[in-house]
Amino acid sequence: MTTELWQWILVVGSSLILFLLSPFAKTPDAFFKATHNKKAPSVLVLTGSLIISWIFAKSITNAANLGLAFGVVGGVAYAGYYLSFAIAGILIYKLRTKGGFNSIHEFLTSKYGKQAVSLFTILIVFRLFNEVWSNTMVIGSYFGEQGSTGYYSSILVFTLLTLGYALKGGLSSSIFTDVIQMVLFSVLLIVILVNVFSIENFSVKDVAVSGTWSFSLGLNLLFAAIIQSFSYPFHDPVLTDRAFISSPKVTLKSFLWASVLGGICIVLFSIIGVYAQSQGFKGQAAVEVGKAFGVVILLVINFIMITSAASTLDSTFSSFSKLLAVDLNLGKNLTFGRLAMVAIAVLGTIPIFFGAEILSATTISGTMVIGLTPIFLFWNVNVPKISFYLSIICGLVFGVLLVFKAFPEALIFTTGKYADLLWVNVWGILSCIILYFIPKWIKQ
Repeated sequence: MTTELWQWILVVGSSLILFLLSPFAKTPDAFFKATHNKKAPSVLVLTGSLIISWIFAKSITNAANLGLAFGVVGGVAYAGYYLSFAIAGILIYKLRTKGGFNSIHEFLTSKYGKQAVSLFTILIVFRLFNEVWSNTMVIGSYFGEQGSTGYYSSILVFTLLTLGYALKGGLSSSIFTDVIQMVLFSVLLIVILVNVFSIENFSVKDVAVSGTWSFSLGLNLLFAAIIQSFSYPFHDPVLTDRAFISSPKVTLKSFLWASVLGGICIVLFSIIGVYAQSQGFKGQAAVEVGKAFGVVILLVINFIMITSAASTLDSTFSSFSKLLAVDLNLGKNLTFGRLAMVAIAVLGTIPIFFGAEILSATTISGTMVIGLTPIFLFWNVNVPKISFYLSIICGLVFGVLLVFKAFPEALIFTTGKYADLLWVNVWGILSCIILYFIPKWIKQ
């Protein structure tokens, strides 16, 4: 059989197996909150679910490509985003235990009002919309060049099959399949690394010295990722939905473990890019390394992409459904929840026909929401409602400046790729914090 046929077997076969194994949600609590027999996910289950739902296909593709571009520094830089788990875990723990809030939307409604929630919802929908196309595009890249028949057909089939088992069980399906997908990811990653390090002239030492710890060669992105981690997780309902389904202590432990283990997984996967760099490969690092090692390893890498993309995609469908049905209270019945999943699947697939860039889904959307930083970091500080809007709008303005390359070069104090990303975020967050507190200072 040809490689392409094996790839189709992996996509269709794995999706059908997950569909058969996924629990069928008969109640709203099972569909929207993953509650079964009044039992919530344990630390182990929740940690695995968090990690695999955030190790997107686009994330590990970016990690490998950054390893190719900057050596191990690139992998560490991208792993900086996984600080988001620790920050979100600690702050949401305080929101639940000290604030008594049961959801992000409840907190925002209580402190800033319903209009603020509407604006926040727009940011969330934009995030979920990005998650669909940015992950399915990675799957398409293994079936053909962008724009080819194989590229488009694989994306459409993969999206439909993942939607199938997500419709069956909602968040229950998502978390159940996350555990399976996390085990598969771990095993397959070990298989790839064993093969990479079996090469005679490639060792751990080569990985350690593969990059230069300078701003121009990776540190711009590392510090930008760390800065964005104070706002980035709060516009991602895939992450925050999982912060309210288990007890506060179980949740906090899971988020802290996910921060460490998720970051390690990203760095380990970037080693594929480091190897590609040592061999002088060009293009998509994971694809080129797979081709170099032969059909079996290419299929293993392909299967990793399938499992990680499916995990993120089913989580995205579940989160969008819960957002509309529960958080916005538009209709908590199962039919409405399932129709919402179909809607985001269709709308989120449209950008694949317009050649969007997958890394932009992280860096640009992350900048757009830096205005959330003071809102959650200073959650227990009393400020006027206008503070929310000033901070959010300020973040959006800096995001637009980044998109259109309109940020003043005089305010960029480092060189190299991602220098503008770093300094737009530095100045942007400082501006957001100042604007957030100005109404309070004036009122005093």
